[in-house]
Amino acid sequence: MRHIYRQVANLRRFDTFVVTKERMNEDQFPFPDIELHRNHRSNFVRRFWLKYIKKEPAIVYRGEYGVLAKILDKRRKTDLMHVYFGHTGVHLLPFIQRWGNPTVVSFHGMDVQTRERQPDYEPRLRELLQSATLVMARSDSLLDRLRDLGCPEDKIRMNRTSIPTEDFPFIQRKAPEDGSAWHLVQACRLIEKKGLDNTVNVFHKFLEDCPTARLTIAGTGPLDESVLAHAERLGISDKVTLAGFLNTKELKALYNDSHVFIHPSRMTGDQNQEGVPNSMLEAMSTGLPVVSTLHGGIPEAVIDGKTGLLCEENDEDALLNNLRKILNRQETWQQMSSDAAASIREMFDSKKGIENLEAIYLEAIDIWKTGKRL
Repeated sequence: MRHIYRQVANLRRFDTFVVTKERMNEDQFPFPDIELHRNHRSNFVRRFWLKYIKKEPAIVYRGEYGVLAKILDKRRKTDLMHVYFGHTGVHLLPFIQRWGNPTVVSFHGMDVQTRERQPDYEPRLRELLQSATLVMARSDSLLDRLRDLGCPEDKIRMNRTSIPTEDFPFIQRKAPEDGSAWHLVQACRLIEKKGLDNTVNVFHKFLEDCPTARLTIAGTGPLDESVLAHAERLGISDKVTLAGFLNTKELKALYNDSHVFIHPSRMTGDQNQEGVPNSMLEAMSTGLPVVSTLHGGIPEAVIDGKTGLLCEENDEDALLNNLRKILNRQETWQQMSSDAAASIREMFDSKKGIENLEAIYLEAIDIWKTGKRL
């Protein structure tokens, strides 16, 4: 994920390395210091002894524990471990509980949901929240979910998504000359919680007002084919572009060519929710007003009535009306554009985000050493 890479790559007060089982997309994420984690296969007798006699967890008898300890303690002399995503923390729980240094765990949305196929996930997640030194999330709604799961209040810290606003500069846009050729954009992973069917349905109705409007959806995911098929069923596939994965330069160009960012996120049946969508912040930084929903951390980024308009989840009529309210009033659209860019620079600039994250790291180390919390 791009926002995680930005955090890891831009720390100033810490020397950082990444432990991963597989390296992918090195051209997009050229981080220099990577430790590839390969499980050490123990002999059959030792594995049997650890599993059946000692009753050790899988992370121990499969050799992962020993490999990780060797990397962090012997080779790297590590002061602190940051585990990105709660489900990774659940997997590493035995190590976190036994390791001799502080661990912080950050949550991003899907890692707080229940899992029907893993009935032990929630109990272990609750145990993780007790075991970690500090626990972070990117929105108030996710922090509330962690509280519901029993996370001690004195462990909870906000770690908002932040973006390099200098990479997404504000531009002064002009309304289409014919008053109809508006360009709508959504950028996200193509999954259920992004409300992509709502987007296409609302755009279909919006074309009745503005027949030369366009919709571009940037990103990839399991719903690629179904989104395109839905547009074809509605007879608007010539107006809808699936742009695929775009790098920062390409995204900026897309945002600069657009007039409004639409993103009708919603809660899924398995309780998967958004934090604050990274793409929304990038779009707003360039001056795109937002049409979205009262979901997850979105109301923490979009000031309803000032930098965009929000409505209840799955309310396509309200989404359409909000789209009309913004684009039918040029003065409103232009004011929301400048307000959106200003608010992102105030609340979500990456320099402030890195300072906050490093302060959390230093606090965790101090807590571990002294046993004292704020």
